[in-house]
Amino acid sequence: MLTDPDYMALITTLKMASVTTIILLLIGTPMAWYLAKMKSRAKVFFEAIVALPLVLPPTVLGFYLLIAFSPDSFLGQAWQSLTGEALAFSFSAIVIGSVLYSLPFVVQPLQKAFEQLGDHYLEVAATLGAGSLDRFLNVVFPMTKASFITAACLGFAHTIGEFGVVLMIGGNIPDQTRVLSIAIFDHVEAFDYARAHLLSLSLLIGSVLLLAAIYLLNHRQQIKA
Repeated sequence: MLTDPDYMALITTLKMASVTTIILLLIGTPMAWYLAKMKSRAKVFFEAIVALPLVLPPTVLGFYLLIAFSPDSFLGQAWQSLTGEALAFSFSAIVIGSVLYSLPFVVQPLQKAFEQLGDHYLEVAATLGAGSLDRFLNVVFPMTKASFITAACLGFAHTIGEFGVVLMIGGNIPDQTRVLSIAIFDHVEAFDYARAHLLSLSLLIGSVLLLAAIYLLNHRQQIKA
């Protein structure tokens, strides 16, 4: 059976993943749209920056974020002035870190969908008098809805599995920054393999089911197309 700290770690994990996914969709959508429409040679540079978390070790990103979040840094001081709380080793810190680390899992599927959509439908809508927001909500979004679902699911799933970044900038504070990946590590360190196995198996099954749902959705979209 799971302990109360494990249940709290589960709640913290789901909360972190949900908040992160919402933020990623809000900031990732315009980023993906901009990259999809960008014609400059600098496009490859911006794409590389977005994709950097795919190859950068989590501890490297976590280390530099820890420095940026420290009370001595400009960001850390500004955050403390605004909120009255330290940014490092807080729930806000692990959300910010998760957003940066999961960014490519949301931006890349959306960028690909926007590029495949092309400009024809938007041009037709524009000739009918539709504004920019109207074209996006009534043309782009319905036609790329499956990609939005895929991006959200990938961002959510990847956030749940994060360990290095979260540990570096959030530590292991119960009810605040202790997430499931860290809880598994704690159980392994304590030689409590039964609980570590239970948590790991739960994450494994959940990940497989989520990925299967994504592939099924994409397969159905391809059949309809």
